[in-house]
Amino acid sequence: MANLTQLRMLENLDGFLLVDKPAGIAFSSVVKAVKRKFNLVKVGHGGSLDAMATGLFVLLINDANKFVGDIMGADRAYEGVMRLGLSTSTHDVNGERKGGSVPEEGWSRLLADRAAAVLPEFKGDVFQTESRWCSVRREGSAGYEIADTGEHKPFLAHVYRFDLGEADGDGRLPFSVTGTKGLIVRTLVNDFGEALGCGAALEGLRRVRVGRFRVEDAIPFDRLLELDMKDFPSCVTPIGCAFVADGV
Repeated sequence: MANLTQLRMLENLDGFLLVDKPAGIAFSSVVKAVKRKFNLVKVGHGGSLDAMATGLFVLLINDANKFVGDIMGADRAYEGVMRLGLSTSTHDVNGERKGGSVPEEGWSRLLADRAAAVLPEFKGDVFQTESRWCSVRREGSAGYEIADTGEHKPFLAHVYRFDLGEADGDGRLPFSVTGTKGLIVRTLVNDFGEALGCGAALEGLRRVRVGRFRVEDAIPFDRLLELDMKDFPSCVTPIGCAFVADGV
């Protein structure tokens, strides 16, 4: 239990907490858990992260919430795996199957013949329309549920890089992507699969960068919850240290 000195210290603690979020937990649950564990007055975040995704989740502690626009507006980088030959209602593997096919020539030949032709369409400015169906993991739930989020309007994002790895025999294709705020990676994967003609769904995703913040500097969520109250401030990046010459 925290003593009075520790509580006063936390009340005056301002900065950015970099958390490495595990898969299977909603980003809102991370916010609530950190706020409750460390008796914090105000905890915000610099951009949501799907329950199935892992990686960098930036929490804003107390006065750092004044800079939410800077963090929300920062570019983002991801590493992930898509499943070729599958199209779903949610654009990820947790959704209802809507289509997809396995090519007779195999994944390597399909990618060799088609990927170079369609990849330019997924770099630069891209218009995306997010699926109205979304995979969610509610607190206390044993699995993913499909939620109806309503119809979405087309959104303009910018993709700086979209690089593909090598597909395995089951059609799992690793990739990396860097883009602006609001880029919907699962929709990018879905649209890429449609362009290939076989379908694709997001199987795994890890956010590795938000602005100048990197996942290598983040603390795993489970280890964060094991910290003593007195050790918590050392995990928070002060506001003055976050905004340096290269900015976010």
